[in-house]
Amino acid sequence: MARTILDITRLLTRASHPAATGVDRVELAYAKRLLGAPQVGRGFAAVVRGRTVPLPDEAVAAFVQALDAQWRAGAGNPAAARRVAEWLGAPAPEAAAQVSRAGEAARRALRLRLGAALTTRAAPEPGDLYVHVSHLRLDRPEVFAGVRKAGAALAIMVHDLIPIRFPEYGRAGEAERHARRMNTALRYASTLIANSAETARDLSAYATETGQPVPPVVVAPLGVESGFARAARPLAAERPYFVALGTIEPRKNHLLLLHVWRRLAERLGPATPRLVLVGRRGWENEMVVDLLERCPAVRAHVLEVNELPDEALASLVAGARALLFPSFSEGFGLPLAETLAMGAPAIVSDLAVFREVAGDLALRLDPLDGPAWEKAIVAHATEHPEQGRRATEYQPPRWEEHFGLLGAAGLAI
Repeated sequence: MARTILDITRLLTRASHPAATGVDRVELAYAKRLLGAPQVGRGFAAVVRGRTVPLPDEAVAAFVQALDAQWRAGAGNPAAARRVAEWLGAPAPEAAAQVSRAGEAARRALRLRLGAALTTRAAPEPGDLYVHVSHLRLDRPEVFAGVRKAGAALAIMVHDLIPIRFPEYGRAGEAERHARRMNTALRYASTLIANSAETARDLSAYATETGQPVPPVVVAPLGVESGFARAARPLAAERPYFVALGTIEPRKNHLLLLHVWRRLAERLGPATPRLVLVGRRGWENEMVVDLLERCPAVRAHVLEVNELPDEALASLVAGARALLFPSFSEGFGLPLAETLAMGAPAIVSDLAVFREVAGDLALRLDPLDGPAWEKAIVAHATEHPEQGRRATEYQPPRWEEHFGLLGAAGLAI
């Protein structure tokens, strides 16, 4: 019987991380979806030493359950959650009722990887559908050539082409590496999944520029997890605050926000609203780090934090005056969808993909217009603009809709 086989290589490599990224959430959603399907029609695999190998179903189910609990319920950094609450003058967060045992997901991932290294069988068989939803290992085309050679169909998700379109924002060599990933996807996928129409357009443009045909593409917006919903309990802070989510790297445009906050501190003094930056430090961020560490005005009003549990993150965003998202480019922008799903306002860059995700329910500004951002932030700190009230009209994309679009295209996931 033909099966749907999900590649969970990324989840296995991320098992020791206390907080999930957007791509982590996607692969986890697919794993949970497949675990809800009949066992006879599903399978799981990982890329080990340049080949795809099968993983035991029951061991994968236990691993996914442990990892899901780890990211949802507080195996993140509870000390960071308490620090944020204290800094904002909010009650300390309650301890999670159910927390995965410390290190359980990492131990299960290690056992799965060790077992995979000893396996000689290949994962896909003729007629199977092999599904790969992260960019991990796509720079190794021989892996995916092997999937097609085995007689399996191959579905690959493309999240963005940002390293190719904007090489100046990435690490040295990342544009070339991402080009190899996209070349692999275009050459070997029988179907491509794009997380947005914008990503699909970028992919088509890249294929045209490089003289490559494009396999069938399914545009399927990412779903919002149920934890990011209007039922999320807002953090009860004593003073207005804003939140920015994402790795601290040039594309996210943290520099604009920090300069705005420096000016606000000069204008408003102790009445300056607070800003919480949630995300790890990335690359090419020296000026941002200098401001965070050496500028007294910024240090007084901006808090940098990482590894928040999902429940603490949802509470933080739900209580904010607005999410601030001044990126220069995004493939989808899951934090925007999650924020609006909770009925919280968002101030974002005027990007085509943000118009696609949010329509007119987010306030869109030029990412280079500092005075406009400053004006909007002051307005949201002192009152509740119409845009904030309209955020409650948002109908978030759900994973059921995502998988329904794939099913309509013949992908049984």
